[in-house]
Amino acid sequence: MARTNFDDLQAFLAVVREGSFTGAAAKLGVSQSALSHTLRRLEAKLGIRLLSRTTRSLAPTEAGERLLERLGPHFAQIEAELEGLAALRATPAGTVRITASEHAAHEVLWPALTKFLGRYPQIKVEVSVDQSFTDIVAERFDAGVRFGDQVAKDMIAVRIGPDARMLVVGAPAYFAARPLPRRPQDLTAHNCINLRLPTRGGLYAWELEKGNRKLNVRVDGQLVLDNLALMLNAVLAGLGLAFLPEGLVRPHIARGRLRAVLEEWCPPFAGYHLYYPSRRQISPAFGLLVDALRYTGGAVRGRA
Repeated sequence: MARTNFDDLQAFLAVVREGSFTGAAAKLGVSQSALSHTLRRLEAKLGIRLLSRTTRSLAPTEAGERLLERLGPHFAQIEAELEGLAALRATPAGTVRITASEHAAHEVLWPALTKFLGRYPQIKVEVSVDQSFTDIVAERFDAGVRFGDQVAKDMIAVRIGPDARMLVVGAPAYFAARPLPRRPQDLTAHNCINLRLPTRGGLYAWELEKGNRKLNVRVDGQLVLDNLALMLNAVLAGLGLAFLPEGLVRPHIARGRLRAVLEEWCPPFAGYHLYYPSRRQISPAFGLLVDALRYTGGAVRGRA
């Protein structure tokens, strides 16, 4: 059998991981036709079909699954080693890929990156905004950003923000025709703006807590959204009550555009953490970014 080119194997891995020739071609920086030719050439060399293609889907065959399982980890290790060698240069360089929720990207990543990128011009940072809980290992991200209590215990977690807090808020126009809720049970009489969870497709239950009492309150209302910015616009427009991060609504509360209610049921919790696998080889570029993001302000609760 003719010697198989490593580039052909990497092309196969990219197509399977991206789930399409379009995504893989963009990632590899080649045309779709060139990538398709590469995969046909690889299958011809091996004498076996690796991908099952239809007009609507693409999936590895049994042989393709075996090749992915056997070669994928080795290629990841090779790439990590090459990245480590490149990191030995005097000037820190390399690409760091991070997945984060929209709020985390605006709240903690963006302020730090505006300073970090100017300081290290050879380091590239790719931020993928995703509300779901992305598998950072499978999707080949270097790290993810989530609230401290959402980080898996087998991950290394570095605190990058202060304690967080969610608040129940409404606009003065909304409260003008309705009584203020005094206890969680009162929310059943209010028009509440629901958040659709991307991971499960269900609606987020408002997590309220007072002392030893913890409640997951299922609310109802006319509007269901899957974006915090839209939820903020909706509550500012007086369309209902919303349960939103304090950092997002506090400026509007200060200006009198929103009012917080049930505050005694909204205690703080562990804020944003950067997390990554414990077995990950840390490159100098990634280490510098971790240090730039690390939270250093005062005493906090939760993991550091």
